[in-house]
Amino acid sequence: MAIRASLRALGVSTALTLMVALTAGAASGQSETLSVKIGVLTDLSSLYADTNGTGSVLATRMAIEDYKAAGGTVKAEVVSADHQNKPDVGSVITREWFDQGGVDAVVDVPNSAVALSVVELARQKNKVFMNSGASSSDFTGKNCSLNSIHWTYDTYALATGTSRAVVASGGDTWYLLTADYAFGHTMEADIRKILAATGAKVVGSARTPLNTPDFSSFLLQAQASKAKVVGLVNAGGDTINAIKQASEFGIAQGGQKIAAMVLYITDVHSLGLKVAQGLQFTAAYYWDLNDGTRTFAKRFAERSSGRMPTQLQAGAYSATLHYLKAVEKAGTKTDGKRVVEVAKSLPTDDMVFGKGSIRADGRKLHSMYLFETKTTSDSKGPWDYYKLVRTIPPEEAFRPMGESNCPFVTGSR
Repeated sequence: MAIRASLRALGVSTALTLMVALTAGAASGQSETLSVKIGVLTDLSSLYADTNGTGSVLATRMAIEDYKAAGGTVKAEVVSADHQNKPDVGSVITREWFDQGGVDAVVDVPNSAVALSVVELARQKNKVFMNSGASSSDFTGKNCSLNSIHWTYDTYALATGTSRAVVASGGDTWYLLTADYAFGHTMEADIRKILAATGAKVVGSARTPLNTPDFSSFLLQAQASKAKVVGLVNAGGDTINAIKQASEFGIAQGGQKIAAMVLYITDVHSLGLKVAQGLQFTAAYYWDLNDGTRTFAKRFAERSSGRMPTQLQAGAYSATLHYLKAVEKAGTKTDGKRVVEVAKSLPTDDMVFGKGSIRADGRKLHSMYLFETKTTSDSKGPWDYYKLVRTIPPEEAFRPMGESNCPFVTGSR
């Protein structure tokens, strides 16, 4: 009797063990099909709505579609919100996404002040921030994070290409009109450093409020300075307004050169080549660079009323695509640091930026380009606005690692 009872007990125990093993196996199989939610935090209503906005949401969705078409196994959905260019609003949205919304990663985020809050929240919640929209070089410097990657460009790269080109053409004295928030402050610091290294001088500067409708007083100061170059350290709607009003004041006609430190194809489209022609600037992407950029742009335009993508919308596509590859390789969506670590280990390769890599400090490396806007006679039609002046290799475009003050790279944490 005792022997039979023991056998029966053993049978029950074995059956239970088998059931647990089968359940664990099923759970393991389910975990292989990961499902992520990506939040596109952007500007849907103000000065960056054209450069990012709904176009960044579209580009993110296109990346998911292309990842799936290539056989990717991670399922993804997209949510979006308008941060209104207010750090507190962006912070509230991001916190809600992370705490209650099931969001695993944030992309885009034009406006460096807003992006700074997202960097910190992603670190606290161990989520991922694929920073494809903000530009301050501090994101791979003092504000670097093991949970973030800086994707499309940064203030150092934008300032390097344009400043050196303008100085080489004789522009050795500058007056800077600087957007008065994190992006503008960082870019001005980068410009000053680059100009000092070339022997050029900044003879004056003015801080301009975000979303400035009237630049007249600032432009008058720039004219009075007699600087050879008026550097516009702003972006989006502010750049458009400043260039229009500089044209009305006859600044270029008076012999001063306008240097747009950040310029997007939507800005040129809004201004028209008659006003924008001859501007030199640095960018990470142009739709008519090669077969890959043209393929992406054509598909984007078909879904955006014929509008060509900006470099930041292309950046949202590229960053999202790489994030999904990293999640699949890492086998987890909950450990943001692990996903970013894997993302850094994978080579980057897509139709918009081509082949590249990601440094230890989170800087995505790819070529940058010095462009000049065409004259009206050179342009063959709508959106045919740029001519390539020079390709800038990544090792020249981006700040050297040896100059980094990223804490986890320099060993201070």
